[in-house]
Amino acid sequence: MPSFKPVINWLLDIFQRHAGLMAILAFVSGIASYVLVERKESIAQFIAAFMLVSWLLLVADNWLRSSLLQRFGWNISPTIVRFITQLVHQESLFFALPFFLAVTRWDHGQAVFTSLLLLCALVSIIDPLYYKQLATRYALFVAFHTLALFVVMLVVLPLLLQLTTQQSLIAAIVAALVFSLPSLNRILPQGHWWRLPILLIMLGLIAMLLWQLRSWVPPAGMRLTAITVSQQVDIEQRSAGANIADIDVNTLRQQGLYAWTSVRAPRGLREKVHHVWLHNGREVDRIVLDIRGGREAGYRAWSHKLVFPPYPAGNWQVQVVTESGQLIGLTRFKVSLSP
Repeated sequence: MPSFKPVINWLLDIFQRHAGLMAILAFVSGIASYVLVERKESIAQFIAAFMLVSWLLLVADNWLRSSLLQRFGWNISPTIVRFITQLVHQESLFFALPFFLAVTRWDHGQAVFTSLLLLCALVSIIDPLYYKQLATRYALFVAFHTLALFVVMLVVLPLLLQLTTQQSLIAAIVAALVFSLPSLNRILPQGHWWRLPILLIMLGLIAMLLWQLRSWVPPAGMRLTAITVSQQVDIEQRSAGANIADIDVNTLRQQGLYAWTSVRAPRGLREKVHHVWLHNGREVDRIVLDIRGGREAGYRAWSHKLVFPPYPAGNWQVQVVTESGQLIGLTRFKVSLSP
């Protein structure tokens, strides 16, 4: 092991002198995974597994440090540990960014989440902000740490385990809380009986917050490649007619409308999505559809709505959402009283 120490120190020195290098490598690996998963390349799963292993090593840093000290006499300084933590944060945030940038709706609350992700990614590579502003405020640092783990889990789990977006979201919340438990535990003073109840309350509040804001979290890996509101669909060709932006009440009631969508998802993924019809911001119908991932152009499905409210004039939306309520995409059209 001592023979490897100079090599490891040399690598750490390179990353310290070129702080943005890991961020660039992580961003490129994220783009590579996003592209390769559509082509059933095992390297995408390998990159995802590497991301997961890096977090496991970060969580087990105390055990690893004591083991290295006992077996090889190698004492890792706190400075190196802090730097490795920063590398894992950079790696996680920049790896996840391509997945979220590709699917974010910038006219929706998703823009807030992805903008926060971009801000955190920038903070992770700017040392004065990371070490002097973030690391010195421990509660804020724990929130940053939890977010980095949360987003990388949202990306990694569908790639490795073919989980649906709802299963991935639940698993990511649980993993973020469990892996962040040591950090949360350090916030509370030692030697008090109320530490455990307060810790459990903190975990519950974080889980509730993440779940309540789930509609603002883009479904990483799933992307709406096309959406059309039309009066006809060619079932044999699985294609839609001309898109409608404006329709009158009489035509609407006589023929109804189709919502035709093409959703691209990780290869092998089977999932239910919902076509949610909203009239002036109020949900009036929800139709469940099954999709299968892996198609180059996306999996095509449609719903046909024939029943409308007594007074259907106004602004309409068709939203495509996952079972967990995460928005994949949407389209808008208007119903007027006369042609």
